[in-house]
Amino acid sequence: MDDEPLKDWAERRDAKIGRLRAMPIGYVDGPRASHLHSDAPRAIERWNGHAWEPHGFAANLAEAKAVLYPEASEPPTSTPGPVPKPLGSGTGKHRKPPAPRSDGGGRARS
Repeated sequence: MDDEPLKDWAERRDAKIGRLRAMPIGYVDGPRASHLHSDAPRAIERWNGHAWEPHGFAANLAEAKAVLYPEASEPPTSTPGPVPKPLGSGTGKHRKPPAPRSDGGGRARS
């Protein structure tokens, strides 16, 4: 059988418990995509394993994103990265040599 074992399915389902999403509140004319109507208030909903349940509210999309993605609102830590090597002189191995110029050596058109 090609069916997934029930244990694997249950583990995958349980890993999603606690996930949050933001939904526009009230009547929104047109599409309800999350990036549209950024000034509309949002309901923050939490997945309990069976259904989305109310978790909180946000005044707009920016506040909702701060709740959904708290790590994005934290300032980045200053960790030193690799030191870049200084650029050397020359044309570089990846560059093609300049094409030879012809001074009127092409075919004449009739």
